[in-house]
Amino acid sequence: MNCNITVIPGDGIGPEIVREACGVLDKVGAVYGHTFNYTKILMGGCSIDEYGVPLTDEALETAKKSDSVLLGAVGGNVGNSRWYDVAPNLRPEAGLLAIRKGLGLFANIRPAYLYKELADACPLKKEIIGDGFDMVIMRELTGGLYFGDRYTKEVDGVTTAVDTLTYNENEIRRIAIKAFDIAMKRRKSVISVDKANVLDSSRLWRKVVEEVAKDYPEVTLTHMLVDNCAMQLVMNPGQFDVILTENMFGDILSDEASMITGSIGMLSSASLNEGKFGLYEPSHGSAPDIAGKDIANPIATILSAAMMLRYSFDLDKEAKAIEDAVQQVLTEGYRTVDIMADGCKQVGTVEMGRLICERINRKIAKIS
Repeated sequence: MNCNITVIPGDGIGPEIVREACGVLDKVGAVYGHTFNYTKILMGGCSIDEYGVPLTDEALETAKKSDSVLLGAVGGNVGNSRWYDVAPNLRPEAGLLAIRKGLGLFANIRPAYLYKELADACPLKKEIIGDGFDMVIMRELTGGLYFGDRYTKEVDGVTTAVDTLTYNENEIRRIAIKAFDIAMKRRKSVISVDKANVLDSSRLWRKVVEEVAKDYPEVTLTHMLVDNCAMQLVMNPGQFDVILTENMFGDILSDEASMITGSIGMLSSASLNEGKFGLYEPSHGSAPDIAGKDIANPIATILSAAMMLRYSFDLDKEAKAIEDAVQQVLTEGYRTVDIMADGCKQVGTVEMGRLICERINRKIAKIS
């Protein structure tokens, strides 16, 4: 297969972790007979430095012409960066919002899985962890508070800021269908998270999700208020299979879920449109404080590349080879500093990428 991928290294540790992910993809291509063609574009702070905007129209057009997009991370230190001394629509993260909207990426999939090798890094008590957890957070990505009308102005002599949370039934229905489709391939449980006791948008959300659920009789639907969900994630994470929620709630809950896995550096992410096209990125940020030090964990980006193979290219076997290689490296005791534990072998970004590539080779050699 010939795959055309737009690569966005981004800011901070982004270039380092994307480099390792592309190296893993190239190894998969060499072993399985695929070709991955990369076209690099700028987005985020580096684009601001070069062009004065976080995402140019030309860069967006390049992304649209590709088969998928692989992203590192964007942004800098909010309290100590010139990138943030401008209007919100000119800051690095505005590029991410713009590319999601421009590519029609409405469904964000964030797995949260506890590797048994990292159980000691989990901040929860062992009796809470139990046999571990394996969940997927399905977050609506292009509606809600982040995309509603907003302004700051004086009202009766008082500075007042307004953000608008809006959803229509079509936006809710299409993300609900994605969630139920994924649940059918997993443990057939959807927990829909809202704030229906307060918000009109959540009451509509609940109504539409219940309508969609009627087409999936095998899937159990449960409603949960967002504050209760935040609590349940740290009290009983094993109860969750697929969490379905709106944009801001999903943003917060997915970060919470990532931390109970032991490291946000382990978690992949996919953002999909209504077809096969997707943008794949790690769940973590740009971590400018460790950029260039060869200590960033590339596993989340590598696993995001595996998700790309599975969701955009239907290369399930190849995706599984990457996931198995990551598992093997962890089983053998190799760790980056963020997941380091007593008795393990600490490695850097480049070495972790090399080790994963090497085990893809070893795995295929055994099969053939």
